[in-house]
Amino acid sequence: MADPLIVNEPLPELLRGIAQCATCGVEHDAATAPAVCPVCADERQYLPSDGVQRWHEPTAGDAGIDVVELEDRLFALRVDGGVGIGQEAKLLVTDDGNVMVDVPAAITAAAVAEVAGLGPLRAIIPSHPHMFGLQTAWSAALGGAPVWIARADAQWLGRTPAGIHLWGGEEKVLPGVVAVQLGGHFPGSAVVHWDGGDGRGILLSGDTIAPNPDGRTATFMYSYPNRIPLSGRVALRVADGAARFAFDRLYGNFSGAILGGAREAVLASAARHAAWTGGEHDDLTGPAGMSD
Repeated sequence: MADPLIVNEPLPELLRGIAQCATCGVEHDAATAPAVCPVCADERQYLPSDGVQRWHEPTAGDAGIDVVELEDRLFALRVDGGVGIGQEAKLLVTDDGNVMVDVPAAITAAAVAEVAGLGPLRAIIPSHPHMFGLQTAWSAALGGAPVWIARADAQWLGRTPAGIHLWGGEEKVLPGVVAVQLGGHFPGSAVVHWDGGDGRGILLSGDTIAPNPDGRTATFMYSYPNRIPLSGRVALRVADGAARFAFDRLYGNFSGAILGGAREAVLASAARHAAWTGGEHDDLTGPAGMSD
């Protein structure tokens, strides 16, 4: 595979024909955009409070994007402004090329140039449909890097990338980099495991496994904005699937992270989740002996 190179076509041309849902930021073909965004109409997301669907025509100047180094060879793309839910894409940089995990709902020429300057992009992997963002534009701007879409979630595509790679289960992306479909939040929800710059292992978890604000635990949800938990059984299944790999740190699809002992934290968090959803701690939740 030849090294993908930044294309000469200006961003305005790459964005032509794209409509974004103003609420979730997911891209659609402008000519066939539905009356209501199906991603937002699903109970894992939400429609605008006034019930009016708004479509946004993206431009290269919608938002600012900072490319921030989180640790050796791991970067975050942080968006300021624009539409959507403000996810933070991650970029891992390896000797065999780079991988973008999750996709911003914005794009700028400066951010594209900075990402291209870190090395050839080999794959773009959204963890689930909420993270599709402007994936076709990012792919085209970076030389047609393939976009990995879990087969189980392909029906959520509103715009099909030219270089789509349908996948499922567990697949090697690059040496030391593996994509794993764990399900839960969506049937195709995925994580990406990387040996990491220090060899201790990093899990880029999207919100298949979401780090909590305490930086020490994680949560497992069917819907994050609407507070619908996964069952304890599924949380344990997702955690066990991730724990097949060794990883010291875990990074979610926003700014949250667990920066040490992450594998053990995921397993303990799943056990805690299962205990609470299974009713083991109901005695802690209010007055005892209440009757109807």
